[in-house]
Amino acid sequence: MLRETFPREKRVATVPDVVEKLRQLGFAVAIETGAGDAANFSDDTYRAAGAEVLPSAAAVWQAADIVFKVRPPTADEVALMHPGQILIDFIWPAQNPELMQQLAARQVTVLAIDALPRTLSRAQKMDALTSMAGVSGYRAVIEAANAFGRFFNGQITAAGKVPPAKVFIAGAGVAGLSAIGTAANMGAIVRANDTRAEVADQVTSLGGEFVKVDYEEDGAGGGGYAKVMSEGFQAAQRQMYAQQAQDADIIITTALIPGKPAPKLITAEMVRSMKPGSVIVDMAAEQGGNCELTVADEALVRYGVTIIGYTDLASRLAKQSSTLYATNLLRLTEELCKAKNGVAVVNMEDDAIRGLTVIKDGAITWPAPPLVVAPKPAPSTATAATPAAETKKKGGHGHGSSGPLPAKTLALLFAVVALAFWGIGAYAPAAFLGHFTVFVLACFIGYMVVWNVTPALHTPLMSVTNAISSIIALGALVQIAPPGTAGTGRPDELIRWLALAALVLTAINMFGGFAVTRRMLAMFRK
Repeated sequence: MLRETFPREKRVATVPDVVEKLRQLGFAVAIETGAGDAANFSDDTYRAAGAEVLPSAAAVWQAADIVFKVRPPTADEVALMHPGQILIDFIWPAQNPELMQQLAARQVTVLAIDALPRTLSRAQKMDALTSMAGVSGYRAVIEAANAFGRFFNGQITAAGKVPPAKVFIAGAGVAGLSAIGTAANMGAIVRANDTRAEVADQVTSLGGEFVKVDYEEDGAGGGGYAKVMSEGFQAAQRQMYAQQAQDADIIITTALIPGKPAPKLITAEMVRSMKPGSVIVDMAAEQGGNCELTVADEALVRYGVTIIGYTDLASRLAKQSSTLYATNLLRLTEELCKAKNGVAVVNMEDDAIRGLTVIKDGAITWPAPPLVVAPKPAPSTATAATPAAETKKKGGHGHGSSGPLPAKTLALLFAVVALAFWGIGAYAPAAFLGHFTVFVLACFIGYMVVWNVTPALHTPLMSVTNAISSIIALGALVQIAPPGTAGTGRPDELIRWLALAALVLTAINMFGGFAVTRRMLAMFRK
């Protein structure tokens, strides 16, 4: 691990807690002296974790077989690399073709953490882009709050009522969602927009309001990113942004398209229309910015609006972002060293590793071929016929076979049931017949109710039935003050206390049954 030389970069590629886990994989760990100072990790903490602290970057490059970095290497750093070395880093191969050629000339293997196929579920644990975007979104809100001259949350004070701040988030990717959650937790009124309509529920779940563009077009692109929208959509989007700019106190923009300059969303006219004292945080400043007036790495005031274009938002929370980044690299290393023997194997048959590997032993392998999605197998004739046959055999409610019984079996069953009912009616006491009639009707109604309920809801049905059965509490109430017991010598006090205990237990069963049923049914609601 090396000390980063990029201006304003405070992150470090690994932390002491991760050093211990790397050693458990069989690796020896070396780190340049002072590499973690800016992130508040001293050399002594690395030594305590088992790392060797080397005096210079050249010593690290010479000793290491695998090098972890945060920022792409400089030309001087590339010159220190040796054949067979593995570099794991943010490379951005589309934006740095010359760097790719320099690295290939050194006969090294390069895994670009930014090239991870993010659509792979098992690759999420290695997704450093998501980790850094989450930190940046949080920090963007903190920077906005620092530059904003009022509270975020509304307050009622002795001096009067303070309205909450209104925050508009342009783009609801990972960074945007992080900003939405942070601003909402601070008490602001949060609105957000994204070209991908499917993120509306995520915005709402975090406490924001999704603002829809009055134009129907899906903005979902590959790999979880947005795509370039049509001119008609962009015109409608600009109109919506103009309205939000006049109303919002803070605007945070996050829109980026891979391999392209950041789209211009906030024009100078929109900035001029904002209230004095408003703030814009442009998280796309490094790629040109979403605001026309953004200047990278500067916070300036235009038309009374503070426009923040910092490109090191993740680095401004160096300890947190370093910890997350180090964990992502640890998960990647676990994939490279499954044998835990200290030997990294770059398996090009692994979809995640293949996507990450932009240079293999000096050969440029970027871009990786598109992921192949296995087609769903076409059902065979026999397989296709099976569901149809099962449908005929099963009833409309999925409760097993409901085919008609043979005529002889059905006639015999009815004869037995009729004979049983005649015997009960002929010989049973009159008082029993009334109870028996209620019992038969209850069985019939209960059977029909259960039969017509979806099987998935049988568990909450049992729970609510259990609660309803607590109607026996009426019996306990009668026993607490039984009528017509005077002079019978009945132990009224004992019965009263037993009835009271029964009433307490029945109440627990009743209210608990309804509460459990409500929680179960909540799981079935979207």
